[in-house]
Amino acid sequence: MAGKNKRKLEDLSVDEFMLSGFDSDEEDDCEDEEPSPKKGKSKTPALQKTSVKKHGKASEHKDQLSALKTKDPEFYKFLEQNDQELLNFDDTDSDEEEEDEEEQMYHKLPSQLEEDDDDDDEEEEEDEEDSKKKDVKKQKSSKEGTKVTEAMIENWKTALKKEPTPTLIRDITQAFKAAVATTKGDSDELCRYVISDSAVFNSLVLFCIRDMHAALQKMLKLKTPDKDTKKLVLPFSSTRWQKNQIDIKMYLAGVVQLLSSLTQATVIAAVLRHANQMVPYYLCLPKQCRQFLKSLIKHWSTGEETVRVLAFLALNKICRHKPDAHLSAVLKQMYIAYVQNCKFTSPNTLPMINFMQRTLAEMYSLDTQVSYQHTFLYIRQLAIHLRNAMNLKKKETYQSVYNWQYVHCLYLWCRVLSTIYPSEVLEPLIYPLCQVIIGCIKLVPISRYYPLRLHCVRAIILLSGNTKTFVPALPFLLEILQQEDFNKKPGRMSVKPINFAVILKLSKFNLQEKAYKDGLVEQLYDLILECFHTQACSIGFPELALPTIIQLKAFLKECKVANYCKQMRQLLEKIQENCSHITGRRQKAAFGVADVTAVAAWEKLVAEEGTPLTKYYSQWKKLREKEIQLEISGKERMEDLNLPEIKRKKAEEKKADKKEFKGLFESDSDDDDDDNLFQSKEEKDDSDEDDEGLEDLTDLSDEDNEDDSDGDQKQPSSSKGKAPKKMLSTELKQVAEGDEDMVEDLELSDQD
Repeated sequence: MAGKNKRKLEDLSVDEFMLSGFDSDEEDDCEDEEPSPKKGKSKTPALQKTSVKKHGKASEHKDQLSALKTKDPEFYKFLEQNDQELLNFDDTDSDEEEEDEEEQMYHKLPSQLEEDDDDDDEEEEEDEEDSKKKDVKKQKSSKEGTKVTEAMIENWKTALKKEPTPTLIRDITQAFKAAVATTKGDSDELCRYVISDSAVFNSLVLFCIRDMHAALQKMLKLKTPDKDTKKLVLPFSSTRWQKNQIDIKMYLAGVVQLLSSLTQATVIAAVLRHANQMVPYYLCLPKQCRQFLKSLIKHWSTGEETVRVLAFLALNKICRHKPDAHLSAVLKQMYIAYVQNCKFTSPNTLPMINFMQRTLAEMYSLDTQVSYQHTFLYIRQLAIHLRNAMNLKKKETYQSVYNWQYVHCLYLWCRVLSTIYPSEVLEPLIYPLCQVIIGCIKLVPISRYYPLRLHCVRAIILLSGNTKTFVPALPFLLEILQQEDFNKKPGRMSVKPINFAVILKLSKFNLQEKAYKDGLVEQLYDLILECFHTQACSIGFPELALPTIIQLKAFLKECKVANYCKQMRQLLEKIQENCSHITGRRQKAAFGVADVTAVAAWEKLVAEEGTPLTKYYSQWKKLREKEIQLEISGKERMEDLNLPEIKRKKAEEKKADKKEFKGLFESDSDDDDDDNLFQSKEEKDDSDEDDEGLEDLTDLSDEDNEDDSDGDQKQPSSSKGKAPKKMLSTELKQVAEGDEDMVEDLELSDQD
């Protein structure tokens, strides 16, 4: 058998051999013996199948190849030469098959979860639609519920005065919630009551504002605090607080929402007065208190005068009684709101900005430790902006410093340090703030930025006078007297004065106006006087005033304008008078300059008695404040002038007229330039200043006739009469050709 198998194998090809069996009889016997263990009942059929599969195709194939190597080495050699893959068989394939079989037996989670099928999405959409339908039904049922009437409100009033109960308070708060929902436009919000009439809304809100606070105090049995004691009685100390907390929370949230939706100032003020009474309740509920503070800061920074004051009182009350919880956050938000609302300055907004400065300074005075952190941080921020502007020297960096927000921040911190003085905590910040202000002055020291320089000097005077710190501000004012040529005649005349309080930068046309120099002299007079007033009682006043006296005398020698000389001469006299007064008092002193305590006592005594400069300053200040108010408003002066209004056609109307009357405008070419006749050359070149005005140019001839005696700008009398008639084309032709020359004999007189 072996020989037959051998001869047959040589004749077969590889494919035919693989299709035919080549196992020996011994292997068949082994295979017949293998199923014998199946007779036992120890294994389950499933396990038997797996064991058979484990010894299945892969392992059997490998055993057959190993047996072939021993039995038929020639054929094995033939396979090595022609089919290496068949001999290099690996068990990994069998392992993979076994793993696949195990995976089929046991369930495994996939590596990535699959998305829901469309059927699941449809089911979820159906559920959402069902829930929406249920909500709509609830809303309809709520709208069809109790409707608030005037009679119901009257019943609530009488019941609330007799004895307020939790159920009654709940009904009122639910009705108040419905009223607030109408202001927000939340028609989808579920409410037990419905407000459908504006009269009912007004009655309900007015009822809550008047009676709700007293009713809650009575229901919770809270003691009214004494007027002498500043401590508040917080409602959570009551035993009934927990039972009514939800209703009170709902009511307080409604008050905040009502404040955010109202627009009329009188109504907002009334609600803020009520909210100020409810501050102890807000202090017990942190979430509602944060919302309330946010609304208060908004009204403090953007509301009208009464609203701002009431909002500030509530803010101050909350931060005084819970500074640890709210003060730092409130100061930060108030400062941000202040910076946002002082971006633009006008005569109308300037009082509001000053109010925010003063009230914010009061808030910073509540806790000096917290205030130091904020003040240091924001002064450092200002210094960083200034440093970048000094290093980069670009237009963008200059604009980050030379703007109203930066200047008003300097004013704010000067006022904060002045208000809190004396304070050991904040006193070290005086020097860096002064350095920032001086650096701001020196950044662009040109005449166009004189208004900004004057603002910075005014901030220094405010800080120096209130903190008793000497800051050299006079050199920045005397420098203007040296640089500016006050004898030069102005190139333009203007009736309206320049309001230095609401400008930072002057235009090229402003520098040519007479009003610029008039206003500059007034500002220098005011600031020099205020600067000396802060040091009027100092024992070293004569030495301090000496450079200014020399500079003013030099100015009076050079200046030829009578009005300017009059003001500066008056200022010089007051300074010299105060110097002589201090010198006379100083000669009688029996102590030396090194005795600091004696010097301080002497200066205090002089301040109590007064000096010539301080007495003059008090009188001048009253008159000057009235003048400043008139300058800020600008209405009284303009009304007294009774200037005629000149109305001109717009460019679009002129183009339309030209199209309609095209033939007429071709001949009247001279009339097209009527608008440019009264414009100076600079006005035609500079397009940025076109809007400045007629009001500056209409009085040009009158002002020049008064100042110029030469009479170069006098107009002929014919200009006052009627305009000459237009000549026809035939007449123009005759004029061009001319008449024939007439020759006459000249007769000489006897004198010739």
